[in-house]
Amino acid sequence: MSDRLQETSNIWITGASSGIGESVTRALARGGHRLVITGRRKEALEELASVAPERIIPAAADTTSKEDLQSIAGTLESHGDLNMVILNAGTCEYLEIAHYSSDVIEKNINTNVIGTARCLDIALPALRRSRAKGQPATLVIVSSSAWWFPFGRAEGYGASKAALTYFAHALRADLDAEGIDVVVVSPGFVKTPLTDRNDFPMPFLVSAEDAAERIVSGLARGHNEIAFPKRFTWMLKVLGALPRPLIDRMSASMARKSNTEQENNE
Repeated sequence: MSDRLQETSNIWITGASSGIGESVTRALARGGHRLVITGRRKEALEELASVAPERIIPAAADTTSKEDLQSIAGTLESHGDLNMVILNAGTCEYLEIAHYSSDVIEKNINTNVIGTARCLDIALPALRRSRAKGQPATLVIVSSSAWWFPFGRAEGYGASKAALTYFAHALRADLDAEGIDVVVVSPGFVKTPLTDRNDFPMPFLVSAEDAAERIVSGLARGHNEIAFPKRFTWMLKVLGALPRPLIDRMSASMARKSNTEQENNE
């Protein structure tokens, strides 16, 4: 077992008010860890913190706001040196190509990439304090398996997750000398309030609770890449390794089918 999840690990989790973040919070709280949880909805965070008020501190903030994040930096510091940061906050906005708007691209990039990057302004100093004392320090970035194949309507979401994964892998290289681990989580479809809005079939859909257990288990085992469910993620990797002309034909065919089904439902 890895020493990443010590019995008294101090952990900061973003995007904790619902979905994967909420379920990961509950799983880690059951494991006895001390948590600071962040999301935009203060009431939801306070309700979640009530499951273990002695170990969970709510710290409401919008991760895209520098001012919000600086306002909770003191809370992180007072909680103790952080052993782990789980940057999970994100969004998913799909693009309707017939009504193209760059705003959709911007929303995905701003939340998924810029928001995550801004969290490091206060997360990295906290993790470095832990390393200076000889404690483990792990940065966990929740990306997605979506960027492995070019799905129609996912121009903004897929691009943001591709950028986020590259960002995480580059951080892994730069932080290696400091002994700070960087873990990339790449889920497939997970049942959350975000995916509840999807109007298309979601193969191999897993519950948020299942996703949380897979993430926590992977962290405890010391994995640097956590992708699930395996059947879905391996399928996407295989498809993504095909010759580009074949990928393009498959992707275009799937996009046309999706657009036809949407028109028929209108």
